[in-house]
Amino acid sequence: MPVALVESLDLEGRGVAHVDGKAVFIDGALPGERVEYEARSRKRSYDLARLTERLSESAARVAPRCPHFGTCGGCAIQHFEPRAQVAAKQRALEDALWHVGKVRAEALLSPIHGPAWGYRRRARLSARFVERKGGSLVGFRERRSTFVADIRSCDVLPPAVSALLVPLRGLVGGLSVRERVPQIEVAVGEAVTVLVLRVLERPSPADEVALKRFAETHGVQLWLQPGGPDSARPFHPLDSPPLYYTLSEFGVRIHFAPTDFTQVNYEVNAVLVRRAMRLLAPHPGERVLDLFCGLGNFALPLARCGAAVVGVDGNAGLIERARENARRNALDVEFAVADLFDAAACARLPGCDAMLLDPPREGAIEIIKALGDDAPGRILYVSCDPATLARDAGVLVHRKGYRLAAAGVANMFPHTGHVESSTLFTRGDPP
Repeated sequence: MPVALVESLDLEGRGVAHVDGKAVFIDGALPGERVEYEARSRKRSYDLARLTERLSESAARVAPRCPHFGTCGGCAIQHFEPRAQVAAKQRALEDALWHVGKVRAEALLSPIHGPAWGYRRRARLSARFVERKGGSLVGFRERRSTFVADIRSCDVLPPAVSALLVPLRGLVGGLSVRERVPQIEVAVGEAVTVLVLRVLERPSPADEVALKRFAETHGVQLWLQPGGPDSARPFHPLDSPPLYYTLSEFGVRIHFAPTDFTQVNYEVNAVLVRRAMRLLAPHPGERVLDLFCGLGNFALPLARCGAAVVGVDGNAGLIERARENARRNALDVEFAVADLFDAAACARLPGCDAMLLDPPREGAIEIIKALGDDAPGRILYVSCDPATLARDAGVLVHRKGYRLAAAGVANMFPHTGHVESSTLFTRGDPP
């Protein structure tokens, strides 16, 4: 068997080594380990492999907490000590900034840590009736597979939600439409837990009785979703409290629908928002653009700091709910709908003193290319993908005259390779 020294982790939690100038991605291997491996797929510039034997072991290797680890695709690096996970993610961010964008941060921010277990307040679970398994399975998909993992608990879900996995199997398996319920979305608010069942066929009257009994027994609200996300409607009980989370430091409560995008880790999100306010340092009276603003997660705290805020997003439904959130919190924020991946729309964005970007994985390249001589003095970029962040950072620094003043990660998704980060770009000479 070939032998390799593992250098780092990739964004899927695989060990990365180089053998004879070729990259090898090794499932189950950790940085610093010397391992034997077996290639399972060979490409021209890299190999995909599995670990066959550890010849030396990382001091950060730990026993996975979950008995389903390795089969379930919900986690990739439970065998890596949580603080070591964060250090690896920080290195992944720095490597991407340098190798893709050719930039280095002037200061590295201390990583944002949060709870390692029970943190996942949002989840999309798959459901599938499998007769040979004795009924329906409900959980995450198996790693690199379309099969649903046969799990009965999940330590990254809140304990009360994890305890619902087995009852949900019984619920779905007992429905007449059991083969037409492919997905269950979980949304945990501060006052209620909502389960959204994707139903491709109308439940029968007997099914409706079973659904109502389940909701009452387990203290959750059930929604049904016959079509796209906007088709989701509350089913039972209809008098449940609304979904919301609180950013207590800013006196802000964010209401949301169960299919809306929100950060899954409320504790880390609260610290991320606090850091954004500190780095961007909005002054009373300054105009701040919050682009990809969603429900107002950053826009409302910015307004609470005294800034004149304009929030822009491409999703009209999210913008309407952001306006309602501003009204509920008695904050004066202007919101608008625009396609932030369209160059012409980005060229029409209003001027501002500071800008906050929180794009999806595709990044914010059209916004950055549209920046002109009146570009803001400060840009805070919150990213969920180091590669597109690094690409955009390269343009900001090398073509738009910004400095990368600070960068750091937030461990939004412990036990996964997901890298969340915040970076501050400034114009002008350093203070």
